[in-house]
Amino acid sequence: PTLVLDPKGDMTNLLLNFPDLAPADFAPWVDPGEAKREGKSIDELAAETADLWRNGLASWDLDGGDLAALRDGAGFTVFTPGSGSGVPLNIVGSLAAPDLDFEDEAETLRDEIEGFATGILGLVGLDADPLSSREHILISNLIERAWAAGEDLDLEALLSQIHRPPLRKLGVFDIDTFFPEKDRMELAMRLNTLIASPSFSSWRDGPDLDMESLLWTSDGKPRASIVYLAHLSDDERQFVVTLVLSKLITWMRSQAGSGDLRALVYMDEVFGFVPPTAAPPAKKPILTILKQARAFGVGMLLSTQNPVDLDYKAMSNAGTWCIGRLQTERDKSRILEALQSARGDTDVKSLDRLISGLGKRQFVLHNTRDKEPTVFTTRWAMSYLRGPLTREQIESLTEGDPLRDAAPARPRPSERRTEIADDESTVAPEIAAGIPVYHLDPGAPWAERVEASRTGSRYEAAIAARVDLIFDDTTADVDHRETWEAVVFPLEERVDADDALMVDFDERDFRDEAAAGAAYVLTDAPIHTKTYFSKAGSALKEWLYRNREIEVFRNKTLKLYGRVGETRDDFEDRCDAAA
Repeated sequence: PTLVLDPKGDMTNLLLNFPDLAPADFAPWVDPGEAKREGKSIDELAAETADLWRNGLASWDLDGGDLAALRDGAGFTVFTPGSGSGVPLNIVGSLAAPDLDFEDEAETLRDEIEGFATGILGLVGLDADPLSSREHILISNLIERAWAAGEDLDLEALLSQIHRPPLRKLGVFDIDTFFPEKDRMELAMRLNTLIASPSFSSWRDGPDLDMESLLWTSDGKPRASIVYLAHLSDDERQFVVTLVLSKLITWMRSQAGSGDLRALVYMDEVFGFVPPTAAPPAKKPILTILKQARAFGVGMLLSTQNPVDLDYKAMSNAGTWCIGRLQTERDKSRILEALQSARGDTDVKSLDRLISGLGKRQFVLHNTRDKEPTVFTTRWAMSYLRGPLTREQIESLTEGDPLRDAAPARPRPSERRTEIADDESTVAPEIAAGIPVYHLDPGAPWAERVEASRTGSRYEAAIAARVDLIFDDTTADVDHRETWEAVVFPLEERVDADDALMVDFDERDFRDEAAAGAAYVLTDAPIHTKTYFSKAGSALKEWLYRNREIEVFRNKTLKLYGRVGETRDDFEDRCDAAA
């Protein structure tokens, strides 16, 4: 299985596989401009091209049977994130929690979160440093909090949480001090502008970004997934490559270790993605794969015409090098330096001579495990090398692809409707007059204690009770006051005070408004009657009267009483002094 990242559009040629080697197969793909320049018809040029390919393959003992075996043995798919010309790919529509234990794989999942946060902020023009950007830190914490709890997110939920985070602090500071609400709203609006843009909607169409389906077909055949990037801006390419490779790393680390090649990642021009000085978003996952992937049976093959613009860390982690004719002495010098760094016993002068003497389609093969480099020539390609394809050509090439047919456009946020179960309603239930009604804030510290979801919008009725207690005893000279707070959930037809859960709440734990798309679970408790709440109050008071107590020490002989909260040692010291 191969994951192909295609910034230039050349790798779409993998689908131009014609086992019959018939001129009619080549005719739609030959260059009309070339035919015109040579004074030939399209059919004539197609016939010549078919002969050229037949003879070229024959020179390597290959024929149509080999092409058919390749086509039948693997699935070739062109994915076009941000476009419907090929098979669209839902890059950002889902932030589903990965199937990994967060405690065991925290580093892996945080890398994926970092890639997403960096990428999405880059799309709105924010160059966000993971260590210093408030925006990056907030988004990363929101996603991490949801994933650690096993909860899925989507962009709509993420934007809602940016405005009203389900957490009280970031680091040691209160959330409103670290990132004031006004500024959070500005960030949410900025991201919402991106999401609301019609051109952004295509980023959420197609199958989800899932490594298993990118690497294998539904019937278990290996897949060559070509992620076409030529139509995207530089920032968008960085975003896609970062997300795809971050997902690959998460998938990779969920696999058992392997000494055999399990999957291959190929990037057909890495220029700008792993520069020697800057740190674009895609650089980190690329370096991670180069350093760690071999232990999981994942290989990475990078190509470039600009070796001088490659980071040394990337070059030094490569075990196999294929070096073709280099354009400048500077490029050659860079390669020789990197090889010397990767393997100290490299004969630089001999390698220099080999590289300088290379002919067309010749390469020096340098393997860090072999003593000497060798020179080889590339074989004839089994696909027709048409060059970069346009989006219109990709559309015709992928017509009928099962993934494309099985990937209807997802509903836009404005078109979404909340799915309502039989025991739910979109209308809030009637509450007895005079009873204040609030909605739980997802940032409430005790939300998990009542099994609330911090990312949900499904509400169930509960009672939050606050009672002021006075413990008054003239004999012991006790006049102690305290506040008792609790939540009763779920509500039954009659409130049982034994079900009350003591929590420490304040006004920040409740909101006046419900979350967007709220649904209310219907309850049998008669919360529309005032009697229900008066009886609930009476039940709580009675329970507190019977069960709530404080303890003070007493010395009968000295007729001394302890103070509320006084320790035994302190009380005994007072007794000694009095005696």
